[in-house]
Amino acid sequence: MEKKKGKAIVVGGSIAGLSCAHSLTLAGWDVLVLEKSSEPPTRSPTGAGLGLDSQVRQIIKSWLPHPHLLDEITLPLSIDQNQVTDSEKKGTRILTRDENFDFRAAYWADIHSLLYNALPQTMFLWGHKFLSFTMSQDESTVKVQTLVMETQETVEIQGDLLVAADGCLSSIRKTFLPDFKLRYSGYCAWRGIFDFSGNEKSETVTGIKKEYPDLGKCLYFDLGEKTHSVFYELINKKLNWIWYVNQPEPDLKGNSVTMKVSQGMINEMHQEAETIWIPDLARLMKETNDPFLNVIYDCDPLEQFFWGNVVLVGDAAHPTTPHGLRSTNMSVLDAEVLGKCLEKCGPENLSLGLEEYQRIRLPVVAEQVFYARRLGRVKQGLDRDGTGLEQRNMPFFSSAPLV
Repeated sequence: MEKKKGKAIVVGGSIAGLSCAHSLTLAGWDVLVLEKSSEPPTRSPTGAGLGLDSQVRQIIKSWLPHPHLLDEITLPLSIDQNQVTDSEKKGTRILTRDENFDFRAAYWADIHSLLYNALPQTMFLWGHKFLSFTMSQDESTVKVQTLVMETQETVEIQGDLLVAADGCLSSIRKTFLPDFKLRYSGYCAWRGIFDFSGNEKSETVTGIKKEYPDLGKCLYFDLGEKTHSVFYELINKKLNWIWYVNQPEPDLKGNSVTMKVSQGMINEMHQEAETIWIPDLARLMKETNDPFLNVIYDCDPLEQFFWGNVVLVGDAAHPTTPHGLRSTNMSVLDAEVLGKCLEKCGPENLSLGLEEYQRIRLPVVAEQVFYARRLGRVKQGLDRDGTGLEQRNMPFFSSAPLV
């Protein structure tokens, strides 16, 4: 007789949620994705840049009907370079250079669209805000209550597995860990995407390409006095920059780690950039439209990733600082391992599959979270613990265990 399919309800339609949809579908599960946004973010410049390692690229390609599309929407990051900036002389000096980096740079919205378009659209319930859930007494089923944003109607959905892909501020995680709090890193990050399409020969672009001659294949880290910035090129004539600034923890409003910024805050950022960075980088930051400010958090590794038939993935499972380009890569690997473990054990042995997922992923992400934390603090001048500056020193840098 044909085995009964399990039904997974995934809360969160970001890259972590879409990755789980791919992996669980291939594992033989029926999947339903709930997302509070009214539509997929394919028409708006959502998010910023990210880097994909070689193992994760291979996994994503295995999910796609046309794997070559991943290479078409990304640019190589074959060089990882750290350089120190002299704020007085306005020059830079190379500290480390790794020419065998093997990452690729992508725009968040492009990766999201690629993953979304390779899935049946009937799998998604857009405009559905997660409210709560209840597990059956024997933990064999889960009921999810969700609010339909357009009608304000409450709908109940039943499944066999609840996947929490609802980000670092996960409300599902809070059900099991009510006293959990994120750890503030000590700094925030100004972020921006500079679009130079149609202005390739402008003074700003020609100047920045002279100062950063390996743009298009290099991940640049500029280290200043108790601060550092990240700079690399994305496809379609875009330059991605991030600038980390030490400051007391801001008072965030709402359920987001992105701060609302005023024009006055932006102007102050521009003035500070001129005192720290070389003129071409400061000018590019000033000419970037709509820069935004992220508050940087992580947390000490959790002791477990699942309770009954509820499992955490991505930033819900392991909030991390951005250093080491781990967040997206962790999410994809979580999804792949989860799918493989559940396929191996079958829906009838769900707890065994979740136990194996936890056993494989928890020690890996724990080491990566701690390393990313140390790397960020070293580059920000907050610690000097001997951690090297190169990304390659990250534990499980090029290959993490699967199943």
